[in-house]
This record gives sequence, structure tokens and C-alpha cells, in this order.
Amino acid sequence: MRARHRLLPALLTATLLLGGCSGDASAPDRPLIAVSTNILGDVVREVIGAQADVLVLMPPGSDPHSFEISAQEAARLRGADLLVSNGLGLEEGVQHHLDAAAADGVPRFVAGDHVETVAYTDDEMSGPDPHLWTDPRRMLQVLDALEPALAALDAVDGPALHASAETYRQELRDLDAHLAELFATIPASRRALVTNHNVFGYLAQRYDFTVVGTVLPGGTTLAAPSASDFDDLIQDMATASVDVVFADVAQPERLMRVLADEADVQVEVVPLFTESLSAATGTGEDSGAATYLEMMRSNADRITAALAS
Repeated sequence: MRARHRLLPALLTATLLLGGCSGDASAPDRPLIAVSTNILGDVVREVIGAQADVLVLMPPGSDPHSFEISAQEAARLRGADLLVSNGLGLEEGVQHHLDAAAADGVPRFVAGDHVETVAYTDDEMSGPDPHLWTDPRRMLQVLDALEPALAALDAVDGPALHASAETYRQELRDLDAHLAELFATIPASRRALVTNHNVFGYLAQRYDFTVVGTVLPGGTTLAAPSASDFDDLIQDMATASVDVVFADVAQPERLMRVLADEADVQVEVVPLFTESLSAATGTGEDSGAATYLEMMRSNADRITAALAS
């Protein structure tokens, strides 16, 4: 009996090894793609499908300028087969991790390197606007450059990838046409945007809006407004007859409420998904933007509802 018991572990081990050889062991491991923001993460997942594992560093509802990652995520990032980031100074809180991964030899794709950028300029800050996703045509440019970077990964089926990319290209074209049609219902005199920070430069350029001003200077949520910033913005709003301001749902609305009080006029504060997707589940104003396409349509609906009348 003792001899029989000693044989059982050996037989079990052999069985497991043979089972591994006849199953997954013969298939190549899927590449790991690490993506900084959840907006780009959604695009990558839509295009690559099940051909790769996608690690999205930024949780839903987070601020891309200030979110942080765990030590475990940082370690996985440095072992990725491809790193996809937005660039243009957006990922301020994790940029050192992105740079460390690139220094370790992880191939890097930076979306901002493949689009014609819009510059934001004010009295305190200037530079390229990182919020390129607010224009679907810019996202088409990103996708055109991203596809060959994904195709270069080991074990990726090129024809299948191309078919998926073509499908998503058409969805981006349809999105652009939908937004153009929707925004056309807004009178020219009402196409004025005031936001919590400079986030809609690309959208404004594409769909003929005017950015009247922002509560926070520049293109980052980490800036702080001064008293003169408030005074200038209030004057600009009065000149443009603006009675709507847009705040990101992930950001406190305190500054927007203060602005409304300071302006001494009735100002409506409308929440938008400007820099992050929402969670897949949920209800109310904080839901309905679980994908990039959903986010853009939700924002367009809310902007049009606030400005069309």
C-alpha cells in the first residue's frame, strides 16, 4: 500500500504535465499592453480584442492628471510588451512610471505624437492641449498610427486586427457625423463654452465652438485660479452672455458654484465626462459613459440640451 501511495503523486504530476502539453502550452502567450488612460484603454481593447491582455492603469472616474498606480501595477507596466499613453503632459501623476518602463526597453506608443495639436494659451500657462480625444477625427489619426504598433506584437493576427480596426474606424466616422449633426442645432450665438479647465479645444475647433474661458488656468486640473482669473472670466462670460458652465463629473463642482455666485447671474452647471470614462454600472449623471463612444455621445447630448434653447 505504501508503494501505491508513493506512486500517486508521481502519476498526478505526469498527468498534469501531459495535459499542459496537449492544451494551452502549445499556444503562444498573449502579449501584454499597458495603457495609461481608460479612454485609450477602451480604444485598444476594442481594436485588439482577445488577442492581447490589456492593463488599463487609470480607474473609471479618475483624474488623468493626478491618478497614481500601485507598486504591483508599476511592476507589470515595466514587463509589458507595449505601452500606450496619451502624452502631451496629461499623465502627470504617473509620468515617472511611464518613463521608467520606456527606459527598461518597453516599446512606447504616444498618441499625442500622431495628431496635429491645438495650443492653449493664457496669461499663466501655454502649451499643447493634451485632450485630443474630444475630436473623433484626431482619434482616427491615433488609430491609424496605433494599428501597426499593435500588429508588430508577437502572436497578433494581422488580418483579424485590421478588420477590427476598420470596424472601429467606421464607428469613429459615424460618431463624428452624429456630433456634427447634433451640434448644428445649437445657434451660433450660443456656441460658447466655459469649463472647469481647458479641455475642449479640439472639440471647439472641429465643431465651431468658442471657448470663452476656464475656471482653472491652462490644461491641467492641478492649477489654481487667482482672484484676477475669476474677475477676468466673469467679465468674459458677461460679454459673451454665457449662462452655462460645464464641470467634469469627476471633479468637485465647488469652483463652478463659486463662479456662479461671483458672476451674480443665474448660471447652470452641467456635468460632463471630459477626461475619464464612467464605471460600467451605475445610474444618474455619473453613468452612461463606459466606453469612449458612449462618453462622446453623452457629452454631446448634454451640451446640446444646455445650449440649443
